[in-house]
Amino acid sequence: MSPADQEPAPPARGGRRPDRKQVLLRLDPQVYEALARWAGDELRSANAQIEFLLRRALAESGRLPGGAAPIPRRGRPPRRPAEGEPG
Repeated sequence: MSPADQEPAPPARGGRRPDRKQVLLRLDPQVYEALARWAGDELRSANAQIEFLLRRALAESGRLPGGAAPIPRRGRPPRRPAEGEPG
């Protein structure tokens, strides 16, 4: 293991640490293009489409861990009311 592998990941946007595992995935270019088109049809990123498909396959085979966090909701997070605003 190199020293770079042992260093903690830099904080994500907003100062929080990422709570998601980063994985390098090598795909045939035509497979990626098909995946990207499918993702676009469903208004997802290619990354989100891969996670969606992997989770569905795991669930269908009975291998999705019960403690797995749900997929983050699509779109912008709901706006929090400012202090003093009804909410």
